[in-house]
Amino acid sequence: MTADASPTQTRVRPPYGRVTVGDPALSADGRLDGANVVHSSGGAGEMGPTGRPLPAFPVPPPLATHGAGWMVAMCNQKGGVGKTTSTINLGAALAEYGRRTLLVDFDPQGALSVGLGINPMVLERTVHDLLVGGEAEIGEVIVPTQVDGLDLLPSNIDLSAAEMLLVTEVGREHTLARALASIRSEYDVILIDCQPSLGLLTVNALTAADAVIVPLECEYFALRGVALLLDTIDKVRDRLNPRLELAGILATMYDARTLHAREVLARVVERFPDEVFHTVISRTVRFPETTVAGEPITTYAPTSVGADGYRRLARELMARHGAPPVIQR
Repeated sequence: MTADASPTQTRVRPPYGRVTVGDPALSADGRLDGANVVHSSGGAGEMGPTGRPLPAFPVPPPLATHGAGWMVAMCNQKGGVGKTTSTINLGAALAEYGRRTLLVDFDPQGALSVGLGINPMVLERTVHDLLVGGEAEIGEVIVPTQVDGLDLLPSNIDLSAAEMLLVTEVGREHTLARALASIRSEYDVILIDCQPSLGLLTVNALTAADAVIVPLECEYFALRGVALLLDTIDKVRDRLNPRLELAGILATMYDARTLHAREVLARVVERFPDEVFHTVISRTVRFPETTVAGEPITTYAPTSVGADGYRRLARELMARHGAPPVIQR
């Protein structure tokens, strides 16, 4: 998914907590405009919104085979930071690039399902039925979306009861991993939209996942909880899931016109220089509109700044994941 390192420079990927990005010497950046691939004039080395030189992440080549089953949890215990919006639009962008993608709605509010135009309250089967009782087959629960290559595992308020019912179960932290095991080979990427808490459901998502993306609103109170979340990720990695890595911290709802947003972003980059994605998702009125429309921004407003941002994020994520860091214990 990423270009080869230059002959004179060895690509070194440090362990968890020091995540690298694509080679900054990559060729010119590219983006999708509707159905066509176009190239922007800005190349590698341009200063990005994070205050660092912006690497260029080219459009990835098609996959010869599918089914890598890379599982990523979108996690932050604070609500309203863009988890669901990022899950929907990153998933749609990955599907545009030919990656078979499954979105897992793991929040009892069911916002991910609603954001894709599906009313979870009328569904006979949801992710709750996979966790409790075990009578449902996962193929009966997954529903297609209007985006080619993008499927959904829906949720509704019933999931709130699962957390209490799972407390007495043996191996309760691995319940979601067991439920998804049979279909991992059918998808290239599985994105899990976590609820805004650090309870048992979120621990299940972290135990199942290979990596975590932390959406972070460029606002002071959102910044305060990052250290607690990373500490939880470390504990899950040490005690339940040794393969878990931090895919990156994603700055969302960024408004470059405000001093506060710029200061918060600068502090995040200063504190986590290698973990913050170069891609920053700017605040735009298009995102609330897409929720009402029940579709991703990549189809609702394909040439908008928001759509371009999530396509860039998809390319950056694939460049980072091209050769996954070795997790050292």
